[in-house]
Amino acid sequence: MTASRELVVLGTASQVPTRQRNHNGYLLRWDAEGLLFDPGEGTQRQMSFAGVSANAITRICLTHFHGDHCLGLPGVLARLNLDQVTHPVDVCFPGSGGEFYRRLRDVVPPFPGLREGPVDEAGPILLPDMPFTLEAVRLDHRIETFGYRLTEPDGRRILPDRLAELGVSGPDIGRLQREGTLRLPGGRVVGLDEVSTVRRGQRFAFVMDTRMCEGVEDLARHADMLVIEATFLDADAALARDYGHLTAAEAARAAQAGGVRTLVLTHFSQRYADLEDHRREAREHFDGELVVAEDLMRIPVPTRR
Repeated sequence: MTASRELVVLGTASQVPTRQRNHNGYLLRWDAEGLLFDPGEGTQRQMSFAGVSANAITRICLTHFHGDHCLGLPGVLARLNLDQVTHPVDVCFPGSGGEFYRRLRDVVPPFPGLREGPVDEAGPILLPDMPFTLEAVRLDHRIETFGYRLTEPDGRRILPDRLAELGVSGPDIGRLQREGTLRLPGGRVVGLDEVSTVRRGQRFAFVMDTRMCEGVEDLARHADMLVIEATFLDADAALARDYGHLTAAEAARAAQAGGVRTLVLTHFSQRYADLEDHRREAREHFDGELVVAEDLMRIPVPTRR
């Protein structure tokens, strides 16, 4: 049975794909939504291997316009057209790269349901029919780059023992939830906050090509799942800074400081044939659930706290 909220990893390579790692690509299944992040070359084929249909995609989010993060976009758009997907699909991308986006879009026949959402500044992205908040956060790479955060609205968890104490039962429970207050037979008015606690909405954050910066720290804060690049190891930290990337240790320290629950490392340089050192380095700094991503892996979003 497919989880209602999970990350499907379509690719984990950085600039150069390898025999084991396709270029980037990540599909976040979130109930009825499917957010495709940074489709690199080969994403359409990886979707077939992963059992992901084009119909599952409702939003596409590009962090920046380096090829390993966007060259799969034309194939995905063509597939949406070929499969006659009937629902609209929003595409978010840095507005400064609009010309690059249009060239990628125009390689294939137009998909009639495409809705474009250029991101010109950090903050909430206003798209139609979203059951969550989607925000862009500025990162520090060699070209304009944004990370993304998805935040579910807070809800409330009903406390059955408290309802029983106050004698609230049956249809009155639904009425209290809908209206926020309920008058009891003796005249007392009960508020919803007396019989429930806040159920914090889940948070998902996506961080690609960047040096360590405030944006990384912001995105990591309180994330239930953080998907983050770990292109290099600390032994190659100078290279990471020069090319605008993170090490596994930097990603792990940011996750630990932000209270991340599940940390997913990805976007690995081709120089590392084996990733056990990434796991070891990250584990030295992070004590939560740690996943060193592999192509075609499915990772459930952790259940609510």
